[in-house]
Amino acid sequence: MTVYTTMDSPLGELLLVGEEPAAAEGGTALASLSVPGQKYGAVVQDGWIEKPEAFTEIVAQLRGYFDGTLTRFDIEYVHRGSDFQRRVWTALEAIPYGTTLTYGDIAREIGAPRAAVRAVGTAIGANPLLVVRPCHRVIGADGALAGYAGGLQRKRQLLDLERLHQAV
Repeated sequence: MTVYTTMDSPLGELLLVGEEPAAAEGGTALASLSVPGQKYGAVVQDGWIEKPEAFTEIVAQLRGYFDGTLTRFDIEYVHRGSDFQRRVWTALEAIPYGTTLTYGDIAREIGAPRAAVRAVGTAIGANPLLVVRPCHRVIGADGALAGYAGGLQRKRQLLDLERLHQAV
């Protein structure tokens, strides 16, 4: 069963979509976390059930992240995507809080050739779990912010938030 809720955040209203039942605490595995106006972001579908109580633990972890008390999520996810996407997404999850890597770094991390940098970028762009799977920590080879489905302003916001809390 697909359930959803929304929550306010420094990025705007987040839409959380999950699948029940799951072995996760609270019985919900997170399938999508998106922001308003996100490229390829989820939108509520007919048949989905609004169920805020199914996301209590996930919302608590997100609030901890935004207030700087949580630097690593412990959330069960719905496992989707191609093998290549899952390899890229696993590499994203390993990027330490407050640090950045380049698209080339991710390609090397997963054992892909340098020519695969665009494919890595495409897989990152398809990440359905903004914030919790930290694609915002991937930057261009020249250090510039590049490609974030939630918008570059939000990417900057997340990186600044992590640097601020890391410095404290």
